[in-house]
Amino acid sequence: MNVSEEVIKVRILLHLRKKKVIGGVHTHFDTLKRGFPKHLGKEVNNIAKQLIKQRLLITKSAFYGLQFSLNKEKLEEIEAFISKTLGFKF
Repeated sequence: MNVSEEVIKVRILLHLRKKKVIGGVHTHFDTLKRGFPKHLGKEVNNIAKQLIKQRLLITKSAFYGLQFSLNKEKLEEIEAFISKTLGFKF
């Protein structure tokens, strides 16, 4: 089964948006892979790095590992992408 990049992106963003991991609320980087098959782990990491470069995800370093959250300044853009892709309204 081949999962497109766009589907992985929207699933990551939707999961974080539903859990309200926005701005000052962070979660561990490894939680990104949850809900995806193990064979997609490397692809999920690469897509997460793309989202960080696009500034849709922001990172924070902690002594126990990398933390991330949705960029609250780009929240409208994120919600528009989710709505366009899935038809999901907030």
